[in-house]
Amino acid sequence: MEILYLLIPLGVVVIVVAVVAFAWSVKSGQFEDLEGPAHRILMDDDDPMIPRRQRPGEPRDLKRKD
Repeated sequence: MEILYLLIPLGVVVIVVAVVAFAWSVKSGQFEDLEGPAHRILMDDDDPMIPRRQRPGEPRDLKRKD
């Protein structure tokens, strides 16, 4: 029965820590975009969609300096 004197305050401390951690994560924006990272992993953006020659602001051809 004496173990309850230890477990009840310990349980209250664990709950308070969990609530503070949850409040901190909500305040820092952890739950703002739940679907974006899931969709981003499916999109293969490794290859650029615009060929290098047609990108604005880039030199036309760096290899040809004749």
